Amino acid sequence: MHGPATAGWLLVALCAVSGGLCLLRTRSGVAEQRGSAGGEALMGFGMAAMAVPAAVLTPPRWIWLVYGVVFGGAALHALLPARGRMRGRRHPHRSHHLLGMLAMVYMAGAMAAAPSGAHTAHAAGGAGGAPLLTGALLVYFTGYVLWAGSRLVPLPAGAAGAAGAAGVAGVAGARGPTGLWGWGDRPELAFACRLSMGVAMLAMLLTI
Repeated sequence: MHGPATAGWLLVALCAVSGGLCLLRTRSGVAEQRGSAGGEALMGFGMAAMAVPAAVLTPPRWIWLVYGVVFGGAALHALLPARGRMRGRRHPHRSHHLLGMLAMVYMAGAMAAAPSGAHTAHAAGGAGGAPLLTGALLVYFTGYVLWAGSRLVPLPAGAAGAAGAAGVAGVAGARGPTGLWGWGDRPELAFACRLSMGVAMLAMLLTI
């Protein structure tokens, strides 16, 4: 009991911190940084609540139906054309963001359909999802975690300097000459958030 509960709380902490960092990114002056930060914050906090050990909280079955509605609406919103400066231009992370929301809907549905109590079944494993779909999601998020992790690997000194200069120039251009550099503008923060949530998604899918 102690082992799974400890792992559950670690997963809660990881998702909650990721959600908080995504909230920080919503204050960025860079449109591309703000593009999906709000939805990713929602997903981070939703995953944190979903990962709470069943010994502490066992929500009623209808909670998972609410999850499905909320994240289904978020998935529909991700399909809408971007507004403002993003209008008419495809956001580079829109497909990943959409698939993450659909994965949340899938997990919520699997928990709601579990015969012995959704949250308890999720914590113990075998919540009753479709094996083929679960396997496809596991393959996708494993690939994404490896890719996102590779983007955070330090570059050689020369390449890092060139990439850093290009990144600062890009942010300055997006914010304007009077913009201030902030943590919400850092591209590596976005990759770290998505990497953390990808790892958490893998851990949760393994219990389906």
